[in-house]
Amino acid sequence: MKRETVHPAKSINGGLELPGDKSISHRYAMLAGLADGASELRHFSAAADCHSTLACMRALGAEVKIEKDTVRVVGRGTQGLRATRRALDAGNSGTTMRLLSGILAGQPFSSKLTGDESLQQRPMKRVIGPLREMGAQIRARDDNFAPLEIHGAPLKAIDYHMPMASAQVKSAVLLAGLFADGLTSVTEPATTRDHTELALEQFGATLEKHGRTIRIHALASANENANLAPQSLDVPGDLSSAVFFIAAASLFPESSLLIHNVGLNPTRTAILDFFASMGASIQILSLRTSHGEMVGDLAVKGASLRGGVLEGASIPLLIDELPMLAALGPYTEEGIEIRGAAELRVKESDRIAALADNLRRMGATLEERPDGLKVAGRQTGKLRGAEIDPRGDHRIAMAFAVAALAAHGPSVVRNAECAGVSYPNFFEELQRLAQR
Repeated sequence: MKRETVHPAKSINGGLELPGDKSISHRYAMLAGLADGASELRHFSAAADCHSTLACMRALGAEVKIEKDTVRVVGRGTQGLRATRRALDAGNSGTTMRLLSGILAGQPFSSKLTGDESLQQRPMKRVIGPLREMGAQIRARDDNFAPLEIHGAPLKAIDYHMPMASAQVKSAVLLAGLFADGLTSVTEPATTRDHTELALEQFGATLEKHGRTIRIHALASANENANLAPQSLDVPGDLSSAVFFIAAASLFPESSLLIHNVGLNPTRTAILDFFASMGASIQILSLRTSHGEMVGDLAVKGASLRGGVLEGASIPLLIDELPMLAALGPYTEEGIEIRGAAELRVKESDRIAALADNLRRMGATLEERPDGLKVAGRQTGKLRGAEIDPRGDHRIAMAFAVAALAAHGPSVVRNAECAGVSYPNFFEELQRLAQR
């Protein structure tokens, strides 16, 4: 078990190239495996989660070659995947399990999907429900947890109104819709990230968008042999990873950080809006479009952060960034309050409990609630270095590494290798940029 020591810093300075976006890498890998021919995916994510997706696509028959951060996938076409004797292992990746379930639901064979101990505790019923409506037979432990046994079948198109906002559930239904018998539609109660829709269009699928309703045409509806087309694509830098360095730079008045080639998809940039509302100094430079995704550079300087309240429609848009914002709370003027985010309880860890525990270890004042936290502000200079237990959760490990930069004395992050789930070189990059 790896332990990382984080010493206090005076500023964050320099330039940074982020790993490829996790969400986009997952989707490109799956669609490349379904395409008919060879795709090249450049700046593919180094995250362990995304490599779990690659391993699953390889097991299903796609040819996968990895050279540094370029991945070449020779897909077998939408009708060419093959059954595997062994269970497909999604590792720690909920995205892999939920999205791949949509693809496997439409295959003419049976599959088993499993994952690590953490993933086997995370709810899958929200995906199982609509896929069963489409005709798939799915068995799960307690009808909710992995391993999942998916018996693929000819699928029927459905008009699915999601009970709660989830990009992963939306994506699973849209991917299953490729194999359905007509026009499948998904209506979401709040806007979620649209990487799946953009990626599907890049690979040649036909979609229609009307407000928060997305419709996808089955590939076979136009041509029995219809396939997705292989692509040559660049994956933008991961904005969710950028958040940790934006937070770190914001802690210190003398910071000056330039983050290159960041994905700035409008369904993901609510975090930048929230940082701006707190008083953060972030400039967007060189904004451009790449393969349907917005990309730009971010110039970040130190700033005094006010804090704020996160609730309602902002929660699904910021769900991955909430741990970093909560850990920033003690260093803001007004503190950070998170409401209506019970979903944090069923992530890679119980993130509400993990945040509360580690903030208290550092001496912070807070109130833990069933669906969130209220972290008191104006504690700059009062937090102390501590031994951090991230509970195997990459975002908790990285959030508290950043919080430790402004504490009194060194902090030790236990089980630090868990950061590799999304950002294998995180601690090295933080060390390189931290001026002491």
